[in-house]
Amino acid sequence: MIALHAWRSADSIREFREQHPDRPLIVALSGTDIYDYIDRDPEPTLRSLAAADRLVALQEYAKRRVPARFRGKVRVVYQSSTLARSSALPNGRHFDVAVIGHLREVKDPFRAAQAARLLPASSQIRVVHLGAAETPRWAAMAKAEMKRNPRYVWRDDRPRADVRRLFARARAMVLSSLSEGGANVLSEAIVAGVPVLASRIDGSVGLLGRDYPGYFPVGDTAALARLLRRIETRPGLLASLRRAIARRAHLFRPSHERAAWKKLIDEVAPKPRSAAGRPPNAKGRERRRLDRRALTNM
Repeated sequence: MIALHAWRSADSIREFREQHPDRPLIVALSGTDIYDYIDRDPEPTLRSLAAADRLVALQEYAKRRVPARFRGKVRVVYQSSTLARSSALPNGRHFDVAVIGHLREVKDPFRAAQAARLLPASSQIRVVHLGAAETPRWAAMAKAEMKRNPRYVWRDDRPRADVRRLFARARAMVLSSLSEGGANVLSEAIVAGVPVLASRIDGSVGLLGRDYPGYFPVGDTAALARLLRRIETRPGLLASLRRAIARRAHLFRPSHERAAWKKLIDEVAPKPRSAAGRPPNAKGRERRRLDRRALTNM
């Protein structure tokens, strides 16, 4: 069984383990599992981690949020993207910066728009935002921002083809989230060759790398505005960001993701019995019993 989300699938994970104690169980951890439910509702979340033979994380920093006793189970599988690198020329009238993400609190969706307000009149930067509003209130806020901020354009939820077209003409993308498990839009930007300005959170550092030069502190509008101005006026910085994401691009190829899943499944797939008749996965069963005992004693 491969279960998506430790917390949301907790009942199914428990039932599978009770009915099939010797069969492999892989649990893929979501961002909400490791950055929310592991603290807010730990009992079912930790029970799922204890039951699993392997845990899948979307980026390397996720391990830091997994309790030490379960970290040996964690395998990182980067989400791939088939979004092709575009040869189209950027928009000539504007220095377009993309924001791809739904309008909700955890995304800090107006940070780029607020930073654009601080730019000098000579700047050609325009923030183009694609993403659905979680509530009518968010939609009203986006419309109000457009009225008072000529540098901000919200285009609501759009099909994937529109995301590809925006990436083709954007000079950069801003990801300002307060928390992410491993945003797929980052994979898409990297594969498409679009430089990223990202809030320094584990979910982004785990994908872009610790030394990536395009981070700004979470919620720091002025710092983001300075970065935006620098990429507009200093071509060398933009080129440095492109080189940095190019060095990570191989991690997000479909062939890399397939190979990672194949290796993972081969690790837990049932093996033939040894000559002595003892199944090689007996140690795994013993480890699960110890995990369950540890959880019971919490």
